[in-house]
Amino acid sequence: MNRKFDFVIVGGGSAGCVLANRLSADPSTSVLVLEAGRADFRWDPFIHMPAALPFPIGSRLYDWRYESEPEPNMNGRQIAHARGKVLGGSSSINGMIFQRGNPMDYERWAADDGMGSWDYAHCLPYFKRMETCLAGADEWRGGDGPLVLERGPATNPLFGAFFDAAVQAGYPLTDDVNGYRQEGFGRFDRNIHRARRLSAARAYLHPVKRRKNLTVQTLALTTRIRVDGTRAVGVDYLKAGRVRRTVDAGEVVLCGGAINSPQVLQLSGIGNPDTLTARGIDPIAGVAGVGENLQDHLEVYVQYTSKLPVSIAPGLRWRNRPRIGVEWLLLRRGLGATNHFEGGGFARSNDSVDYPNLMFHFLPIAIRYDGSSPTKGHGYQVHIGPMYSDARGSVMIRSNDPREHPALRFNYLSTGQDRREWVECVRVARDILNQPAFEAYNGGELSPGPQVETDQQILDWVAADAETALHPSCTARMGTDDMSVLDPTSMRVHGLDGLRVVDASSMPYVTNGNIYGPVMMLAEKSADLILGNTPLPPSNAAWYAHREGSPLVPAPAAPTTASGGQP
Repeated sequence: MNRKFDFVIVGGGSAGCVLANRLSADPSTSVLVLEAGRADFRWDPFIHMPAALPFPIGSRLYDWRYESEPEPNMNGRQIAHARGKVLGGSSSINGMIFQRGNPMDYERWAADDGMGSWDYAHCLPYFKRMETCLAGADEWRGGDGPLVLERGPATNPLFGAFFDAAVQAGYPLTDDVNGYRQEGFGRFDRNIHRARRLSAARAYLHPVKRRKNLTVQTLALTTRIRVDGTRAVGVDYLKAGRVRRTVDAGEVVLCGGAINSPQVLQLSGIGNPDTLTARGIDPIAGVAGVGENLQDHLEVYVQYTSKLPVSIAPGLRWRNRPRIGVEWLLLRRGLGATNHFEGGGFARSNDSVDYPNLMFHFLPIAIRYDGSSPTKGHGYQVHIGPMYSDARGSVMIRSNDPREHPALRFNYLSTGQDRREWVECVRVARDILNQPAFEAYNGGELSPGPQVETDQQILDWVAADAETALHPSCTARMGTDDMSVLDPTSMRVHGLDGLRVVDASSMPYVTNGNIYGPVMMLAEKSADLILGNTPLPPSNAAWYAHREGSPLVPAPAAPTTASGGQP
């Protein structure tokens, strides 16, 4: 690989696939994608069958299998962090739940100095450009983008009970958590199309992979960005873990995610000089914020046993799995054709909160990601956690070896706000799950169990039981202050030319909900910034705010379904 490419994209994950598509649209522009993982083969059911999503997580064939440092406030536990080790990145192994975040997330971004073009009005057009919403295009939703989104059917009676229980507990329903009104409960969008996972690779990269100006290399681990003076000029990488290669670049765009992108920057001498020197790296650019500001979502499972045999538990029995696989393969239907996270919602933990700070995923079975279950019978659960923890962590290389995983410090449960919201969110979940709508099903709480009642007992249980929701972000954030890494008008690393970062690390604050959608929107918008295109005109669409005095006066309430549990 001795030729020079106009753009070298490091990482073929969610953002990298979007940029590969958009940057190579001009046939005179040459683009190389370097993906450290393997190809996402079409025949691989563990990637493409929606219900097979637990299998890749934890497997060395699909997952980088990161672990945090011992977390001081979680009994010294090391929290496993799955990240996709395959083309499509984490979009090839995630739960396929598509959330945009709340409009106020982007207003929060835009409130920082120099970030005005990242408000909701300027981001919404890019959300619309990227998607085809099969529930219908409108002022808030797109209708002709690469990413096809299907609304979860949520026909299992446990979903109906969950939606009715939310209303009984005083929470609204919403027709579309990604539309006018996020706050409330309803069916979720999923990046599933025709009963197959529609990863970023399948939506954006594979349709254009025959372009003559686009080259994709898998099993290509980037080891260093080469810098001449103050300009990035190329990339060094290992092919298949052995062969050392180098490639020249007009521009380098890091898309490795919130863990790998700061790791590559640090390995290249870009970061805090004192820290780099201590690890045998010669500093070339003092950008102190690289690897700092790490944010994530933590979650727990609140689980109940069901008195009626209505859950999807029978599908887990080994004797039933071959039939489910054949039904999915031949007919594209059945239990294998869904991610089962078909509904949930967003709520405020107390009346002083301006917009939803809790997210619920409902699942008509009681089970953990590792396949363990507290019951051999039927059950159900919600995944619940605060969305805006003010805890901050870091990603830091341990040495100058690019194959060694960096040290991840999240500092979960380290602040008063974090601990307070955790108690509130568990109590909100229990309140909903114990409403009359569940009376026919409620066989008692399995986890945490009725013995966990006081605030301290709840926090002790969270410390012992919580898992990451797998949303690491913000470690090379946009901004203009001394700890920011990227120019928000260009995505360039401060002080360097020819080097940009576009992925979850670019966010200044984590959005609420799953971050796959916001990352792809960020990449769509960044493609125009990189190419110098005229940005899409801002939207004037209003959105829901729950009270006067919120940063935006709400428009008249959009209609929602008020009964029947099927918004």
